[in-house]
Amino acid sequence: MALTAESYLQQLQALLPQGPAWPREEGALNTKLLDAWSAELARVDARIEALINEADPRVTSELLADWEALAGLPDPCVTVDQTVDQRRLALVSKLTNLGGQSRQYFINLATSMGYADATIDEYKPMNCNDNCNDALYSDNDRFYWTMNLPSDGGIFIANCQSPCDSPLQSWGDEAIECRINKYKPAHTTVIFAYP
Repeated sequence: MALTAESYLQQLQALLPQGPAWPREEGALNTKLLDAWSAELARVDARIEALINEADPRVTSELLADWEALAGLPDPCVTVDQTVDQRRLALVSKLTNLGGQSRQYFINLATSMGYADATIDEYKPMNCNDNCNDALYSDNDRFYWTMNLPSDGGIFIANCQSPCDSPLQSWGDEAIECRINKYKPAHTTVIFAYP
């Protein structure tokens, strides 16, 4: 808890030498000078105490923009305005995210974004021990994987009311596709399926 101006005044007066040259009465010039100093010291003390909270990203407010710059936020995958609490939550999530390259990591990421039944298909080259009915994948196909996101995929089909420059049909969830592509292993390519 920050000290008050009165507490600082008492401390400053206690540090003064003894004697008639150092009066401690309320109207004395010395006391007025120390009173002005003590008010400033109390203000600085309160400010320091407030800034201690700014060191914790869970409760920061004044330094939120600095924390976000440190963590590389705002995330380009987020296309809507966020509240301060949502920004704090994103910051803490970014700072505490351990990351990963496992299937389960990406399935958990999809689940956290509303795709509870997401699955991943990985591909491997065909060899002589495989079943004859298996797909014929090449060596390059091992660097591809499919993220299956059960939903309608946000399908949009153009109609007579659509703008002239809109595609005839479009689909996909830009937010999850951006996030998965951001965290995927760099040497891989993700195919998004909306079965």
